Amino acid sequence: QVQLVESGGGLVQAGASLRLSCAVSGRKFDVYKVGWFRQAPGNEREFVAAIDRSGSDTNYADSVKGRFTISMDNAWNTVDLQMNDLQPEDTAIYYCGAFQYGQPNYGYWGQGTQVTVSS
Repeated sequence: QVQLVESGGGLVQAGASLRLSCAVSGRKFDVYKVGWFRQAPGNEREFVAAIDRSGSDTNYADSVKGRFTISMDNAWNTVDLQMNDLQPEDTAIYYCGAFQYGQPNYGYWGQGTQVTVSS
C-alpha cells in the first residue's frame, strides 16, 4: 500500500503562486513515479506533471509548462508542485498519484486539494 496526502491548496488571485505538497508513505520502494493531476468541475481528470524516483525525468502538460515545477526531496517523502502565474483556468482539485513498478497506470491517489484562482 502507498499513502498519499496532498496539502497547500487555497484561494488566490490571478498571477499569484501556490506550492502544493504530496506526502508519500507506505511502500515507497515500489513507486516508480509520482504525478500531479487536476480535475475541474464537469471535466475529466487531466495530467499536470510527473517526476520519476531519480528526480531526473520530469514531464509537464503543455498548459503548465514554464509556470509549474515539480520536485521531490531526496528521500521520496514529498513531491511538490510549485505553481506560478496562476490563472482562473487552473482552478481545480489537484491530486497526486503514485505509479508503481510493473503496473500499467497510476494505482494510488490522494484525497485532493482545492485550488481556486479568481480573476
